[in-house]
Amino acid sequence: MFEKLVEVGILFDFYGKLLSERQFTAIELYYVHDLSLAEIGEELGISRQSVYDTLKRAEENLYEYEKNLGLVNKFKYSIEEIDKIFQLIDTIEKESKNIDNQIMLNSVKDLKEIIRKIIDNNQEVVN
Repeated sequence: MFEKLVEVGILFDFYGKLLSERQFTAIELYYVHDLSLAEIGEELGISRQSVYDTLKRAEENLYEYEKNLGLVNKFKYSIEEIDKIFQLIDTIEKESKNIDNQIMLNSVKDLKEIIRKIIDNNQEVVN
């Protein structure tokens, strides 16, 4: 269940605004605010069964959006590649220190700052 909670949460971050208002609210109340189906039904003025059906349709839509658009997979791939870049930069930084090359060390510092900005920007996209 925890894996599904995380998975739907990530999909919701990327695609939540594409859902209908009712689906968006149901997902948010269930997965973000941890309300029960009965509590959500009371909040939305619908039956518990309608909440269940709305959640299932919303989840199906989120998975379908990912299947068609692939934004989450692209995001994960980008994070993995950025991690590889950081590893390369660390290697370059160590070697630059060994040979006491200040120009390369300054470039490494600049690269790290650029990558931090990219990561920060990606975090804004998700949130």
